[in-house]
Amino acid sequence: MAAIEAEGIVKVYRSRKSEVRALDGVDLEVQEGTVLGLLGPNGAGKTTTVRILATLLKPNAGSARVAGFDVLRDARSVRRAIGLSGQYAAIDENLTGRENLWMFGRLYHLSGAEARTRADELLERFQLEDAAERVAKTYSGGMRRRLDLAAALIGRPRVLFLDEPTTGLDPRGRLGMWDVIRTQVREGATLLLTTQYLEEADELATQIAVVDHGRIIARGTADQLKSQVGGERIEAVVHAPSDLQRAAQLLAPDGSGTTEEHMRRLTIAADGGAAQLVDVVRRLDEAGIKVDDIALRRPTLDDVFLALTGHAAEELPAEEAVT
Repeated sequence: MAAIEAEGIVKVYRSRKSEVRALDGVDLEVQEGTVLGLLGPNGAGKTTTVRILATLLKPNAGSARVAGFDVLRDARSVRRAIGLSGQYAAIDENLTGRENLWMFGRLYHLSGAEARTRADELLERFQLEDAAERVAKTYSGGMRRRLDLAAALIGRPRVLFLDEPTTGLDPRGRLGMWDVIRTQVREGATLLLTTQYLEEADELATQIAVVDHGRIIARGTADQLKSQVGGERIEAVVHAPSDLQRAAQLLAPDGSGTTEEHMRRLTIAADGGAAQLVDVVRRLDEAGIKVDDIALRRPTLDDVFLALTGHAAEELPAEEAVT
């Protein structure tokens, strides 16, 4: 059964000088107990999609249902069924961690005692017990994100929207947030996760939908998306420019390799992974071709977008960018 369904969602922002089509016919389906990663650069329309599904915006056209409820006709029922953690922590910095969670519990119509019990449970789950009595403005960025996610879970939502949950976090904080999200998945939550990072979607999502200029341009698992950009590749930078074509003939005699003469770089497909990298190093050494750098490279979000759209996943110009 689908926990989230959207069909033909359109959202247009109008001003006196311009009209921006933020969403241009978005279709989505997320099955119960799964994670959909909505992947795209800033301005692609990810946050607009989340806001419509969370009943914070009304679409200009199309329909959507969340937890079985229509987002327009049954907005109140949708809000009772969901949790939302936005790009920026929606917590009161002048309240303590415990007070923030208690307040959110009361907003979800829990009794005072229930809100206190639930706050204690979440403080422990998110490893915030030691900071429970500190005001939130003293928290680190990672702690604030965890507190915000805890607040989104206070009402035990059936569906959870996470809008770029690791924005602004350092690598350690990002890994910690990933662990928290995985726990929710193991417990059966349905998640819609927006992100700019292919690695993050790869780690967390059951399925990925790639968004560009308000449209879904590709769907599939991380592996399926990677296959569209040729999978892994080996990049070698030769020391002598005169060796570039010789290396290409040695490693890709069928002409499948690509060369960049000004960079002295050769790129070939790497179906064999790390084992193939070792073999390439050996063969270049035996041929007397010195390399300045060589690496096994995995596809990035830019690679996916370049393959799918012909342009990199860069932030849109200010006049086009819509969240």
